Amino acid sequence: MNYRKQGNEFEQLAADYLKRQGMTILQQNFYCKMGELDIVAKDQDYLVFVEVKYRKSKAKGSAAEAVNFNKKRKICRSADIWLMLNQNKVYNSIRFDVVAIEEGHLSHYKNAFEYIPVC
Repeated sequence: MNYRKQGNEFEQLAADYLKRQGMTILQQNFYCKMGELDIVAKDQDYLVFVEVKYRKSKAKGSAAEAVNFNKKRKICRSADIWLMLNQNKVYNSIRFDVVAIEEGHLSHYKNAFEYIPVC
């Protein structure tokens, strides 16, 4: 099984869902030295960094629970890099969302966690 291909398929499913909710997808699969951002989107006045997690079943925990402190910190550092590279645009409000896909059901957790500062 190609996990990267499977991950891309679920990330695309999440992106399509977010588009139907009125969000604009700015970028998918942003990679940098600090980590990866699955989806960067705009939701009205918010710039949204979206982590997509898939679990076939909840036997080993829910998909949303898989976004632990270390993962959140990596997402925040990657968001810092994305913002630095895109500083020609001004974003006043930033949000971190999680899209959890498990057992054939998609859940969107808006403002799932707060920004974790460097220090």
